Amino acid sequence: MKRMTAWLSVCVALVLLVAGPVPAGGQAAGGRADAELPFVGQLGGAVVTVAVQGSYAYVGEGPRLTIVDVSDPAGPAVVGKTPPMPSLVEGVAVAGAYAYVADHSAGLRVVDVSDPANPFEVGFCDTPGTAYGVAVAGAYAYIADEYDGLRVMDVSDPAAPFEVGFYDTPGEAHQVAVAGGYAYVADADGLRVVDVSNPAAPFEVGFNASSWFTRGVAVAGAYAYVADSRAGLRVVDVSDPAAPFEVGFCDTPGQATGVAVAGSYAYVADLYGGLRVVDVSDPANPFEVGFCNTPWEAHQVAVAGGYAYVAVADGMRAVDVSDPAAPFAVGSYDTPGSPIDVAVAGGYAYVADGYSGLRVVSVSDPAQPVAVAHLDTSSKAVGVALAGAYAYVADNFGGLLVMDVSNPEAPVAAGSYATPGPARAVAVSASYAYVADGIAGLRVVDVSDPAAMFEVGYCDMPGDAVDVAVAGGYAYVADREAGLRVVDVSNPEAPFEAGFFDTPGAAYGVAVAGAYAYVADGDAGLRVVDVSNPAAPFEVGYYDTPGDAEGVDVVGGTAYVADLYGGLRAVDVSDPAAPFEVGFYDMEYAHKVTVASEYVYVADMAGGLVILQTPYSLHLFRWKQNWAPAARPGYYKLVTLWVVHDQDHLVAPYVTVSGEWTLPDGSVLPKSAVSNIKGQVKFKLKGSQVGTYQFCVTDMAKAGYGYDPGSNHVPACTSIEVGP
Repeated sequence: MKRMTAWLSVCVALVLLVAGPVPAGGQAAGGRADAELPFVGQLGGAVVTVAVQGSYAYVGEGPRLTIVDVSDPAGPAVVGKTPPMPSLVEGVAVAGAYAYVADHSAGLRVVDVSDPANPFEVGFCDTPGTAYGVAVAGAYAYIADEYDGLRVMDVSDPAAPFEVGFYDTPGEAHQVAVAGGYAYVADADGLRVVDVSNPAAPFEVGFNASSWFTRGVAVAGAYAYVADSRAGLRVVDVSDPAAPFEVGFCDTPGQATGVAVAGSYAYVADLYGGLRVVDVSDPANPFEVGFCNTPWEAHQVAVAGGYAYVAVADGMRAVDVSDPAAPFAVGSYDTPGSPIDVAVAGGYAYVADGYSGLRVVSVSDPAQPVAVAHLDTSSKAVGVALAGAYAYVADNFGGLLVMDVSNPEAPVAAGSYATPGPARAVAVSASYAYVADGIAGLRVVDVSDPAAMFEVGYCDMPGDAVDVAVAGGYAYVADREAGLRVVDVSNPEAPFEAGFFDTPGAAYGVAVAGAYAYVADGDAGLRVVDVSNPAAPFEVGYYDTPGDAEGVDVVGGTAYVADLYGGLRAVDVSDPAAPFEVGFYDMEYAHKVTVASEYVYVADMAGGLVILQTPYSLHLFRWKQNWAPAARPGYYKLVTLWVVHDQDHLVAPYVTVSGEWTLPDGSVLPKSAVSNIKGQVKFKLKGSQVGTYQFCVTDMAKAGYGYDPGSNHVPACTSIEVGP
């Protein structure tokens, strides 16, 4: 009965997610149907798992499986990547021509890797829980499915895997190893030994309690080697699977999360402790013989041919372990790992990438974003803003940093200012940077000379200032539990609080458009606050998002909400009193969002930089054309009139339409004009040539909208024959 209830709960949850959040309180449903926003491109993501087969390493990179050629460990080279999978790659096992992926909330995915340059998914089987680990033996894949225990999948046909059995472990199944008819499950509260000789009816035969929190497991011979978080490496005798018992242990300085065994050594991924090498030749007395620090957290490890391949937060490190007492890094594959914030300008995305600093990504082709530059920061880059030729980075305990990005592909540090608190976010207006400085409130910094910045004023906040927007002489501060604070900065040297609104949740993000502030309010969703009178702001509407609202940007009557595990939600706020959802895209850790042109850029702390299409598009509905002799002899007047519609087939005013006239002699004249309130736009020409004139619409632009030529009701080009 417990199992049926669990599956019913999952099904109900899926129905609710497909239908969209149920309007509540002051919300009003209406407008266009809620729809998934089109995926455009993606780059990077957290790396938490790695497997090695032959000369290839299989790396989980956010939602993708990346195949890296490690035939030369000193120079790992990417040879192929899958398209993004539905969730995050948490575990991978490779057998033959297939990679088996534990894909977090999307269960088991089977990937054909016979051509490493073109890996592709061939089959999947969802699981009821969260897939963290996977092992393969024979025709079966074994999934560590967190609260839903061990799931056994028949993968004899990789294109159609299906569950044949399960064992609901009492703890949280994180990793699994299989040997000799038994599955060894790292189950948080200890090591579970499960008999899988009959895959359709697995059952537990033995258990060894954890000293802390069992996260990983490897089996060699008669021993299981357990990564036990803060309790380090534990060695468990499993010669009698029904009575496993600990025979030895070795404390590690970090938190043991993954382990691999080769020969007489265990290799431990120790989170902040990097890679630890432990001599286990005497299982009763294991001891550390060497270590290699990693730049970021070491999550998992695989060993092959004298090298350890370590999955770290921002990529993979290849470590030479031919001398276990003196391991050293020889090569790496780096990724934009955990984006926290993003700003976009001039074909580049500037990503605040946590401990990896500032990354610059070319998005000139949004479908193929490419990392082009990187600058380390002294602390943790958590916020970024752009103004002129500079990127301003909120660097947590590193304060405010300014980077010269006049050449985006070769950024250089221009200056820094040590704010008193942890700098969480920054906005720039005129010659001042406004820093949301955590418990130190709002700091106003003169940045007219980035090399010599100085504070000119500040305003204490009652809460924890984590985001800021500036408009019309006021700074709007998201102050977490203290809600929205409105600060008068008309005199930057004497800022003062003019008003506040205590939101029901925790204000993590804020954007301002017109007379309204839009607050990303944690588990209270999106709140719309009237700030027409800054001294007395009040709420006029809200939309209760399914996750935790962390960030927000508003463009063209739509609020785009980074909703953490609720993904990206697009909310129509054209009527601020009755916001309703018009689009979504599921993600795991959507933290901040910005909109540029028709694209939505989301900083997903696990899934990398994700680029989506806005839910709004433009197309040509109809056209007219004409010509007549001009008053001046020998000249002709030509005119084309076009009508622009949006995705709802309504007229679209204030659209900048670009096009070009091609004259009979082949010369080309570019033109642009803006559509009127009726969506009409005219292009006129006075010419003297006789023959065929052609006018073609080449692009249309409006904030938050994309041009979809495939939806045009009429051709984008029209010809006019002019005769004497």
